[in-house]
Amino acid sequence: MSDAQPQEAVAQDVLTLIPPLRAYARSLTRNVTDADDLVQETLLKALANIEKYTPGTKLRAWLFRIMRNTFLTDIHKRSRERPGDEDCVAGQLSVQPEHDMYLRGRRMMVAINSLPTKYREMLILVVMMGESYDDAAKICDCAVGTVKSRVNRARRMVIAQLGPDELEDLVQVRATGS
Repeated sequence: MSDAQPQEAVAQDVLTLIPPLRAYARSLTRNVTDADDLVQETLLKALANIEKYTPGTKLRAWLFRIMRNTFLTDIHKRSRERPGDEDCVAGQLSVQPEHDMYLRGRRMMVAINSLPTKYREMLILVVMMGESYDDAAKICDCAVGTVKSRVNRARRMVIAQLGPDELEDLVQVRATGS
């Protein structure tokens, strides 16, 4: 990009994509604070390299790819050190909520969060965030067939953890709105 005006337009488009970036970051990190840091780092990298963005291509996929690469780099860095905040109980609830739908949704998220990263990432990108198989393949730098396979396996793992009855109850409750 050589013109400053198109760069400003792309920068504005980047800002509109912050909510989906936050959702994707939370699915990757499973921690709100780390997710916010990942979004901030992604935005800094994207805006610093805005001239490398090719107009007419999918900005969302470009940003998600930057985020994913940043996340994977951070994993490699963190594998050498473990922060002590994982043992902190300050963020844990002392009284469990009793609302059925909340509990069911919570159990589903626990099942999703327990998936291996490659399956969880694909399930969240395609099923929860609505990315196409093609876009998810570009974001994750893999074949479309790999995306489809991982989404299918992730769904089966979640069903195996929750049981088909629990999942069916969840779907019925969401459909009826109660």
